[in-house]
Amino acid sequence: MKRPATVLLTALAPVSWGTTYAVTTEFLPADRPLFTGLMRALPAGLVLLALARVLPRGAWWGKAAVLGALNIGAFFPLLFLSAYRMPGGMAAVVGSIGPLFVVGLSALLLGQRPTARSVITGFVAASGVSLVVLKAAGALDTVGVLAALASTASMSAGTVLTKRWGRPDGVGPLALTAWQLTAGGLLIAPLALLVEGAPPALDGRAVGGYLYLALANTAVAYWLWFRGIGRLTATQVTFLGPLSPLTAAVVGWAALGQALTPVQLGGMALAFGATVAGQLQPVRQPVGCGSPGVDCAARRHGVPPAPTRAAPAARLPAA
Repeated sequence: MKRPATVLLTALAPVSWGTTYAVTTEFLPADRPLFTGLMRALPAGLVLLALARVLPRGAWWGKAAVLGALNIGAFFPLLFLSAYRMPGGMAAVVGSIGPLFVVGLSALLLGQRPTARSVITGFVAASGVSLVVLKAAGALDTVGVLAALASTASMSAGTVLTKRWGRPDGVGPLALTAWQLTAGGLLIAPLALLVEGAPPALDGRAVGGYLYLALANTAVAYWLWFRGIGRLTATQVTFLGPLSPLTAAVVGWAALGQALTPVQLGGMALAFGATVAGQLQPVRQPVGCGSPGVDCAARRHGVPPAPTRAAPAARLPAA
C-alpha cells in the first residue's frame, strides 16, 4: 500500500482515541480509571488473539509484556485518570508533546539524529494544541496533569520500542496488537481489583460505552496504529498524535456544546499543519531498521543492520 494511504489509515487511530474523553465522562461510571482501562484492553486483546491464533515464543514473551505494559498497562489507567480529573481537551494537552518525546527516544534507541525541522514541528504542534485546549472551561488539576504526562511518556516509549523490535517473522500487526492488549489487560486486572474493589454495576449506557471503547476505539484503532508503526517511521507516526486532542475538541463542540473561540480555531490550524509537516520529513532511519527480523542495535555499534533469527510464532490449535 502506498504511504499516503498508510498515513490516512494510521491517522484513524488517534482520531478514534479523541472520542475517548467524551465517552468516559458521558457514558462510563465515575472514578473507575483502572476498571475502565481493564474493560478497554482485555476483551479487545482476547478477541484479537482468537482471530490471530498466534502466541509469542522465546524472547517475544518478554518483549510483548514490556510493550503491553508501556502501550496499554500503564498508558490506559493514567489516561483515564487524567480524563476523570480534567476536561477532555485539557487532559489531552500534555499528549501533544509526545512527538518531542519520540524524537528524543528515536535518537537514543533507533540511531535517528533529531533534525531542527522535527523539533520545531513538535513545538508548533504542542503550541497549537495548547491554544485549543487551554481555553476550555475547568481548572488545572495537579494529579490529572501528572497522569497525562506519565501516560504520554509511556506511550512514546512504547511506540519507539515497537519500531525498534519490529515483529517476529511471519507475525502480522494483528497478532502483535493482540499480545500487547492482552498483556496490558492482565497487568491492569489485579490493580483494578486491589485499588477499586469489585466491578461496579453497569447500566445499558455504560455497557455500550465499554463495547465501543473495546472494539472500535481499541481493537481496530490499535491494529491500525501498530500496522502504521511497521510501515512508517516512529516520528511520522507520533506526529499523527495531535489529531487526538483536536478530535476531542471538535467532539466537545459538536456533541457537548463546548464553544470554540477564534484563538482555538487558530490553534487547530497550527496543530493540523504540524501534523501534515510531520509526514513530509525526510526518512533518516537506516534501511531495514525496525522491520521484522532486523536488528536495529547493530546501527549503534557501527555495524550495518543484518537480519536476526526471530523466534517462530506458536500457533494456537484450531477450535
